Formats: sequence, structure tokens, C-alpha cells
Amino acid sequence: MENNEKENTCSDINRRDFIKLIGGAAAGAAITAAVSGCGGSPNEHSRARGVPTDKMTYRKDKNGNSLSLLGYGMMRLPVVQRRRGESRPDTNDIDQEAVNELVDYAIAHGVNVFDTAPVYSKGFSEKATGEALSRHPRDKYFVATKMSNFRQQHRSREDSIRMYYQSFENLKVDYIDHYFVHNIGTHQAWRDRFLDNGIYEFLLKEKEAGRIKQLGWSFHGDGDFFEWMANEYPWDFVMIQHNYLDYRNIMGWTNINSRRQYEILAEKNIPVWAMEPLLGGGLANPHYKVRELMTQMKPDVTPASWAMRFAGSFPKVVTALSGMTFMEHLQDNIISYSPLEEMNAAENKLLENVNDIMLRYRNILCTRCQYCMPCPYGIDIPEIFTQYNRSMNEGNYPVNPDSESFKRARRAFLVGMDRSVSPARQASRCISCRKCVSTCPQRINIPQELRRIDAFIEELRTGGQA
Repeated sequence: MENNEKENTCSDINRRDFIKLIGGAAAGAAITAAVSGCGGSPNEHSRARGVPTDKMTYRKDKNGNSLSLLGYGMMRLPVVQRRRGESRPDTNDIDQEAVNELVDYAIAHGVNVFDTAPVYSKGFSEKATGEALSRHPRDKYFVATKMSNFRQQHRSREDSIRMYYQSFENLKVDYIDHYFVHNIGTHQAWRDRFLDNGIYEFLLKEKEAGRIKQLGWSFHGDGDFFEWMANEYPWDFVMIQHNYLDYRNIMGWTNINSRRQYEILAEKNIPVWAMEPLLGGGLANPHYKVRELMTQMKPDVTPASWAMRFAGSFPKVVTALSGMTFMEHLQDNIISYSPLEEMNAAENKLLENVNDIMLRYRNILCTRCQYCMPCPYGIDIPEIFTQYNRSMNEGNYPVNPDSESFKRARRAFLVGMDRSVSPARQASRCISCRKCVSTCPQRINIPQELRRIDAFIEELRTGGQA
């Protein structure tokens, strides 16, 4: 681990600059999003502590490179605010100016890992990432991207190779630092996407030629397959979903056992890339009872910082990727790792209590990865789940008609859903075609959850009991 020990210098972005960054018309919504992302008033704790420019924690990869422990996940990029219904699924809504400013700020504060994929941000993330990074010297950053040949039409050798070369063009580079075989969780997927079409051997040859510096694998899937895959192939690094919920493998909450996955990789001395340390933002704005516990122990630390510190406290984790849409998210995460203060025994004990609470008030484990989108019937699946979870976490979940707070909670839930999701894209439109189920890395039974939410909304609208 390397830490720069120079005298600390700090920089920050003020509220006026933040509003300018995202556009005045969208300021209110963006600030609300920033609050939910950081678990407090906009950058309240970041302002109090300052954002260090030269204290980032670094860890070594297999080639001896110093990677920033905070990695920038380029999946959830800022978008241009449009009127409801104006944007289409195939429209590039990315706010390039905002992306550039975020990337500039990240690099200035020690972040040097940027992770993207051909499928992120409706297929436009690589281009936006390349545009932002190409304005900096090539030795200032490590860029990661992936072979995202999920769809049947992309699995042929020709189409997969075309996707590979397109990444170089999009990213404006002549080599890729870290290249993934993307989202492989079963033997069948591995054979179909990389063995039978010869793509794995193609990637090995590209690595020998120096166009790929390191070759890795990102995992969502079966635990037995994980162990086989880790033992069978000489990976330079592996990405797993790693956070304080998945690490404890809560039965009934998740099938992911990141504890065992981490142990396997540590035993083999394979560097770990941690994805979803915040579970798509869910651990940045957990249930209010969780936030109360965290605040009692550490009043100046955000829930997001708790989660990021947990992920970073494992020595084999060389970078923890976070999708930072707003400057507030970026600043809070930089503080968490500048430098990292590893979790102590008391904090880990508190997180065990947090697990119990989050199991009791169970959210839908959507990480907003967008793999289920676009829905053929226009349903905004991630936003529906996000709004449902937000209502649960804020205590606006109307379950007892006899309580004094029921009317307020009922109105807050319905108004919040209607404002977030247009009527044509709500859960009632689901016909259970199940096309989304096979693409969900969290194994959510999406149609079942949509039916449950729709029935709950219908009861509230008609005055029935929840």
C-alpha cells in the first residue's frame, strides 16, 4: 500500500458551482439525488472535513502498478435533464461537460482507475469516458473495459472482435490496461461467449501483443462455477460484488457469498476488484434506523463512507468501483480513501446489527445496472425499484391504515412514484414476459416484484389497506 505523505491540501466545490455543473433547471432534483447518494445534506460532511488532493490510498496490481483504491465506475454517468418522455432508450443523454469536470476532479484528487463497458449508459459510456480521459496524459490513468457480448447477436467471433476493436476507438487508446471477460457466471455462458468462438484465445494473443496489459473476469453467478473458474485459468485480476451485505451472505436476502469468493482469490494471490460496494447506491441511503445507528457511533461519517471503508478494508482489494453521478458522491468517496481508515472491531459489530435491520426491512436488491433495459413494454424497472426502496428507507411506506402517519406516508409514496415514473412506464404495464429475468445479475424475480408493487399501489389508490 502506498500513501502520499505530503502536507494535506484540500479543495472543494461550492453549492453555486454544483448547480452550475448540473444545470439550474435540474438543480433541485440533482441535489436531492446527491443527498440520497451521500446520506446527508449536500456534501455537509465533505465540507466539514475537506477533500484531500494528495492522500489517496493506493494498492498494487499484478504488474506492480499503483491503483487508486477508489475506482471510478462509469456506468451511471450524469445526463442532460429532459422533459418527461422526451428521451428515448437509444438516445445519448450523457452530459459530457459534467463527465469531463468529474473526471478532471477525480484525477486531481488521486483517482487513476476508470472502469467502463460497451453496454454502460445505453451504450455511450465508453465514448464519454474516452472523451474525458483523452484530455489527460496517458500515464495519468488506467482504463478498464469489457467484452460485453451478452446478446445472441454479439456472440459470434466476428461480432465479438468488432466490439473489442470498437472499444479502442471509443476510448481513444492504443492499449487497454485492464480488460474483462464480462459477467460470466455459468459454464454454459463461458463456453458460448468465449470458448466455442475462440474469443478467449484471441484475447490471450492480444495480451501477448501488448494491446491488453492485464486480463481479468467479472463474476455474477454460481458459486461452484466461481471456484472452478478461479482455479482453471490464470487471471490477472477478478471482479466480485463485495459489500457488507453480500459478504455476510444473508439467507433470504442474497445468494452472493462474497466472503468465500474473496477467500478463494486471496488464497490464489489474485487481486480483487470490488464492484457494487454501495449496492447501486442502496447502502448510501439505507433504512433510517440504520442511519441512526451509524450516526450515533460516527456523527461525521456518511453511510456511503461506512460501506466504502468496509470494501476497502480487505487487503486484496486493489480498487473499489463506485458509480459517482454527482460531485457530492465523488467528494465523499475520495474522503473515505484519503487515506483509508480501516474498519475496527466495534464498527464491524455495528454492521452485523445493520444486517439484521436491513433483513427485517427488506429492499429490492436492484443496483440500477440497467441490464434489464430496455423493457420491450417500456417499463422503467430500475426507477420503480429505486422509488420503492427510497420510500421504505425514508419511512414513507404506508402499512398501517390506523396509524397517524398513514395518510402522509400514503401520499408521499404515490406522489413520489408518479413523479419518478410516468404512468406509461409503471409496474402495471408488466405482462410477465420474463425477458428481464435472465439478464439480472442480482437474480431478482423482476415480474414478481413488479406485480407486488403494482398490487400495493392499486390498494393505496383505491383506499384499501396495504
